[in-house]
Amino acid sequence: MRRISYIFLCLLMIISLVPHAIAADNQPRKIVSGWIPYYSVKTVMPFIKKLPTLPTPAPNAPVTCEANEYSAEDIALLNSSYLFTNKDLMKEVMPFWYTLKSPKLIRDDYSTANPSWPIADTICLMRKSGLKLIPTITDGTDKSVLAGYLAKPEIRTTIVRSIVDLVNKYSFDGVDLDFEGFAFVDENTTWTKTAPNWVLFVKELSTALHAQQKLLSISAPYSFNPTEKQKGYYVYAWAEIAASIDRLRIMTYDYSVAKAGPIGPISWTEKTLQYAISIMPASKVFIGLPGYGRDWITSVTGTCPVSAPPGLTAGAKAATFKMNYAGTKAAIDQAAPTFDEKSSEATYSYVQSFNGLTAKGAATACTVNRTVWYQNDRSYLERMNLVAKYRLGGAAVWTLGMEDTAATTAMRNVALAIAPDTVLSTLNIEQVNSKGIFYGGVFTVRGALTLKDKSPVVGIPVSLEIKRLNESSWTPIAELTSGLDGTVSAPVTLAASASFRFTTQGTWERAESLSNEEKVVLLSRIILDRPTTVKSGKELTVKGTLLPVLAGQVVLLQKYVSGKWQNIGTATATGANGEFQISIIESKKGVTKLRVQITTKNEQVLTPEFTVVVR
Repeated sequence: MRRISYIFLCLLMIISLVPHAIAADNQPRKIVSGWIPYYSVKTVMPFIKKLPTLPTPAPNAPVTCEANEYSAEDIALLNSSYLFTNKDLMKEVMPFWYTLKSPKLIRDDYSTANPSWPIADTICLMRKSGLKLIPTITDGTDKSVLAGYLAKPEIRTTIVRSIVDLVNKYSFDGVDLDFEGFAFVDENTTWTKTAPNWVLFVKELSTALHAQQKLLSISAPYSFNPTEKQKGYYVYAWAEIAASIDRLRIMTYDYSVAKAGPIGPISWTEKTLQYAISIMPASKVFIGLPGYGRDWITSVTGTCPVSAPPGLTAGAKAATFKMNYAGTKAAIDQAAPTFDEKSSEATYSYVQSFNGLTAKGAATACTVNRTVWYQNDRSYLERMNLVAKYRLGGAAVWTLGMEDTAATTAMRNVALAIAPDTVLSTLNIEQVNSKGIFYGGVFTVRGALTLKDKSPVVGIPVSLEIKRLNESSWTPIAELTSGLDGTVSAPVTLAASASFRFTTQGTWERAESLSNEEKVVLLSRIILDRPTTVKSGKELTVKGTLLPVLAGQVVLLQKYVSGKWQNIGTATATGANGEFQISIIESKKGVTKLRVQITTKNEQVLTPEFTVVVR
């Protein structure tokens, strides 16, 4: 009965935070993100090999996923995996795969840990979920080395270039920096000197990434208002980098490490969140959720036998375990966890006894007292309620897949309770030729945005995005605003075949939206320079240019004779700039009807017919 009352109370807590409560026909708010370490990729998705359809790309070629195909059985397995069954809660994940070793070297830890499963295959599988991929880079340098790098402008620029190159190589959606060395390796006496160089580095990286529409995420330990006595890890200079970053993922865990205690007390967590949202938009801030617990040895009495596990000493490093193992562990430890209201975490203590012999063969025994702390589903619920209370960007789980199903349900309940209105977006192409658009021609892309009740969504920013052939990522090409009727439109001129879509960013009130995709085929055209009259017996020369430029394409001049088009003269080929010249001699006076035909790899291009008067 107490359990039922608790669940009812928690749901009331959620609903009371959001006046419009749960909208049954809306999708949950996408407020969950998290890290996927290189050593546990299979925890959240299966390893599936693609079916070979195209030759293996060159080593330095960008990764594209269009050619990847999978069997029906593999797709079913993929759709049942953690990443795919929970993708309605998430809009991005952080593959925890990279380590900065030097300004020019970002080590790939994924490939070392998973030698049989190419990174490109895994990236392509992840992309099928529709989630943004924002990989994490950690600091793998020695004490004070990275701080020294950032003190030199030219080295900062080199590191920025290395990061941008990595992002572009795999068409990632951005990057997440987890440079913990400043906080936990370097002396805190260096922070005042390191902080301004860190700010300069973040600003330079932000400029480089944003120029390519990529995101910059920073993961950092807690910090507090600098006017207070306890400042936290102020080396990360949140206030100074706030305008340059897109995400701040606060590691609101590891509050207790050396001594037994809560993983991340909720009052401590809320205090650092309050500081973060006082200096940057709350939508940038993410609360950290630990998917693990700790088990400390608090005291040992007696002398433990040699048969006992090693390391049984008071103050030894705590053992860690996954949240989804907590229930099983408590049963093994013969303990009944209690919920600590103050910290909003579960805890229990238990005793281990060991009997046996010393190294010299004497009988001995010891008693080991242990204390366990971890966050459970109620812990997650109360922290997700902070997301609702402060309208945060969401939560970041270390690591995805370690939480139990009850905790995932708690996150989903909150996400549903604060679900934004669903925006429906449609796109259509207005073009004259049903086969495509001629090179240099203008066509109109139109869209409409409505809510589910068909009412227009007025005055919101809409991005028109393009994905060209052989590209795996979308690029914004126009920023529009929906009109009073919820429509948008934009004229477009193409230089190559491409697909188009409309996107809108999510707000607290409305969900982000994605329209249907429409492909526009670019049709080649021929620009002619030809005479209107020529003297009989003299050379009739037709010049022209093929657009878009293609060299080496076969060019034929055709004449209309007795109701049919016939090739005349000698065929030629387009030059380096798509240009060509072809000549004939017409001896018969009168009106000659002609046209030019060029056959490319993808199409047969014909000019409109034209006439030349032969005098």
